[in-house]
Amino acid sequence: MIRHVFLDIDNTLLDFDQAEAVAIRKTFETLGLPIDEAGIARYHQINIRQWQRLDLGEITREQVLYGRFEILFRELGLTASARQTEDTYRHYLGIGHFFVPGAPAALAYLKEKYSLYIASNGMARTQYSRLDSAGISSCFQEIFISDTMGSHKPEQEYFDYCFSRIPGFLPDQAIIIGDNLHSDILGGLRAGIHTCWYNRKNLAPEPDIVPEYTITDWSQIQTVL
Repeated sequence: MIRHVFLDIDNTLLDFDQAEAVAIRKTFETLGLPIDEAGIARYHQINIRQWQRLDLGEITREQVLYGRFEILFRELGLTASARQTEDTYRHYLGIGHFFVPGAPAALAYLKEKYSLYIASNGMARTQYSRLDSAGISSCFQEIFISDTMGSHKPEQEYFDYCFSRIPGFLPDQAIIIGDNLHSDILGGLRAGIHTCWYNRKNLAPEPDIVPEYTITDWSQIQTVL
């Protein structure tokens, strides 16, 4: 019987892609730097790859945060401070929110039946701000953000810490729901808990990472839980 539900934030509950595009546009405007839709799209690609490299242990979190702007600036032929850009972007990313379609209704359903927990690889200051802005912080028993933990999904240490904070925790009574096969699903599989891939973008599956459940829309969650 499931008792505990771990939920990712970005592109699972809150639409990170939309928030990212708005924050990048505002950041470049604030710093007086040129950016167009193609530049924003290219930043998005670079950012995804940097976080993938972090999941694989190839680079550090700091190299993700500043390296993504360094790469973008080189490609665009711009001279600017990656640190100042990251600080400005972080500010804009933390103010405001955009829900993934169906997420509020799914949260309302889940919190009546289960103990809910956030499991995020994001930056703590930003994630807390976004959860507060969305008015959903009170839905969760605990909020586990890797930035404050010294480890991140899919590392076993991350999940061990989460589990240690839940009295009487048993792995077979827990499930993680997230959009990322590597950090969310692989992490959950390694940790011995149930897994549900929220595949809203209809991404191709990976043969080496097989979730127990897959949903493409939050309205399907009642078929799982």
